[in-house]
Amino acid sequence: MYAVIKTGGKQFKVAEGDVLKVEKLTTDIGKSLNLDSVLTLVDGDKVTIGKPIIKGASVGATIISHGKGDKVKIFKMNRRKGYRKSQGHRQSYTEIKINKIAVK
Repeated sequence: MYAVIKTGGKQFKVAEGDVLKVEKLTTDIGKSLNLDSVLTLVDGDKVTIGKPIIKGASVGATIISHGKGDKVKIFKMNRRKGYRKSQGHRQSYTEIKINKIAVK
């Protein structure tokens, strides 16, 4: 059984026991959370597609850690003009573990 969920503006294919990095969530480490925006649910040959979400379906997860991703360097330059600008960015993420996929 697996599901496609939406969190942080992105879609993820998840199954029980998966560990994935999603956009930063404000929940504390070790706490459980319920992700209710389930877009698709597949159980063997039975496929359920939401319009846009499946009512009564949820995915239970536990927060493992918070962190920052690798640094991305941004460099802008106009040739022959003396313009140079350098900048860096590190995106925050939350690592979660999928505990269960439930349907009412």
